[in-house]
Amino acid sequence: MAGTLLFIHLAAAAIWVGGHLVLAIGLLPEALAKRDPEPIREFERVYEQLGLPAMAIQVITGLWLARRLLPEMAAWMDWSNPVARTIDLKIACLAATLALAVHARLRVVPTLNADRLPLLGVHIIAVTTLALVFVWLGVCFRYGGV
Repeated sequence: MAGTLLFIHLAAAAIWVGGHLVLAIGLLPEALAKRDPEPIREFERVYEQLGLPAMAIQVITGLWLARRLLPEMAAWMDWSNPVARTIDLKIACLAATLALAVHARLRVVPTLNADRLPLLGVHIIAVTTLALVFVWLGVCFRYGGV
């Protein structure tokens, strides 16, 4: 069961991280250079259908995996435990990702134009960086946590 759960978590992570790397490295630089938000809008329209469910799957499976490592959620607050510290840092990354997503959805995307594209670019780079931090923290579990 644990292996299947981890596989599902990693497959969803591959979708999330890969999509954001494509966006940040493949589409954003050209969109910024041309001052054209349309390629970003089109990517988001298509990617949302896969990326958002992938994130939801990661949250569910991530919490499930965390409970397997430390069954008592109160133990997650024990920063003397490297596994608890890693769980907490992943939760902090999730909170930051959600805050950026909500801000982008409510404040940036509705008024997106060529002038506001750099602000969206900051969001894209931040979410992509957080996605890579998620991966690094996940690898840290293999070595006992951070």
